[in-house]
Amino acid sequence: MKRYAIYGAGSLGTVLGAYITQNGGKIDLINRNQAHVDALRKNGAIINGTVNMTVPVSALTPDEMSGEYDVILLLTKQLLNREVVTFLKGHLASDGVIVTLQNGLPEPGVAEIVGSSRTMGCVVEWGAALTAPGVCTLTSEVDGLSFHMGKMEGITEEKFNEVKDLLELMCPVHEETNLIGARWSKLLINATFSGLGTVVGGVFGDVSEVPAARKVAIRCMKECIDVGHAAGAEFAPVQGKNITALFYYKGAIKRAIATMLIPIAMKKHRNIEPSMLQDIKKGKACEVDAINGVVCEWGKKCGVKTPINDKIVEIIKKCESGELTPNAENIKLFDGLI
Repeated sequence: MKRYAIYGAGSLGTVLGAYITQNGGKIDLINRNQAHVDALRKNGAIINGTVNMTVPVSALTPDEMSGEYDVILLLTKQLLNREVVTFLKGHLASDGVIVTLQNGLPEPGVAEIVGSSRTMGCVVEWGAALTAPGVCTLTSEVDGLSFHMGKMEGITEEKFNEVKDLLELMCPVHEETNLIGARWSKLLINATFSGLGTVVGGVFGDVSEVPAARKVAIRCMKECIDVGHAAGAEFAPVQGKNITALFYYKGAIKRAIATMLIPIAMKKHRNIEPSMLQDIKKGKACEVDAINGVVCEWGKKCGVKTPINDKIVEIIKKCESGELTPNAENIKLFDGLI
């Protein structure tokens, strides 16, 4: 019998695991948080927000893992990827795969440890928040849920379809031949709305619908596109929308039009609370280096200036240290850059 696991079953992983289980799949939800695991065992996965369901699930802590898995869906932060993926390698079947659903550009690092023939990448096009042990809020509209999945060299069609069938127990999976382009598209969204959402201490809608924040957002998007193009990436469509055609600009008129389109484009995801903000609220280190930091890093490599992303990283680091607090007034810190 095939064995499947979600490693790092926090907000996204708990919602995903609940959907898979409810729709007939069998999967282990693995998390280091004992209180979360205990609540899942006792009460099931309680999902509210744009849906309402309670699903009995199989929940484990990492030390309770045994045997090998055919598919491990990886949803931890990238901060400890080398340690985590090395650990998971010991629980991966000989023909098994690790599917990274993480932010940023994680596939090369995972493949370095388990090999490209055991690595797949998947972009998550929805959001959720862990609101209490065992309780998660789905913050995207149900008709806006999707995955974009690609494979690295050596992945068979049979294995790809196996993972696709598993994920489609939740929502549509779009095969992505341009995986790097899909990653850059998701990175653009995360850098802009998760980055600025964390800066202002709000949800995606507090970036897309507030004029002052939206002015910064469109400039952040342009930086990401400029850097991605310089790095050789061709941005993939996001839920059928060509984001470079919609949001890239060279003149003031196109910038104004693109800025007006932002709240329309983000309408179904306006209630997403950035995972980075959730981490800061809990006093935990966030993964800004794997999101906005990646844009800055590639900007330096390619000779593209990234003042907006540099400032986002600076502000979030200060929020982590307690020097600043995420709040709407922080958007004024960008005044000299726009």
